[in-house]
Amino acid sequence: MTKNKYEKILFKYHSNVLDELTVETMWAEVIDKKSGIYKLDSIPFYGPMIATDDEFYAEFDESEQMLTYQKTTKFSGNSIVLVVITQDGFDKEIIRDQFKDLNCTSEGLNDSYFSMEVLEKVDYFRIKEILTEYEKDGILEYAEPCLSEKHQLDVANN
Repeated sequence: MTKNKYEKILFKYHSNVLDELTVETMWAEVIDKKSGIYKLDSIPFYGPMIATDDEFYAEFDESEQMLTYQKTTKFSGNSIVLVVITQDGFDKEIIRDQFKDLNCTSEGLNDSYFSMEVLEKVDYFRIKEILTEYEKDGILEYAEPCLSEKHQLDVANN
């Protein structure tokens, strides 16, 4: 049995969430090291145009002294949604658990912010309904920095 190898990859991009140049390191599975192809295994926190399981090309950057993302080569169909809790004292774990029950895993950054993976097979229309309801109630705000074509169609067709 072959053990998959993982590498830490540097991503540098302009984040619309932070409205600034952002640097983030994420784990990726080595697909073809010689060709520089990797598959993202982390959930991005700040909104680059990449989602979990997307394959991408990375190369060693001398100035950064590490492997650095260059471009996405194959899209998985997954999406990333960023969520910030705006209501003081609201426990973000309630919402994270609700989405986990709908097969959307997430990574929390602090008490009020998390990044959520929406797998390709998940009907995004239902997820967006829940997010929009929470937003209308003043509980959260959300951004869709990496919304797959499939998930865009889920919303458009409903």
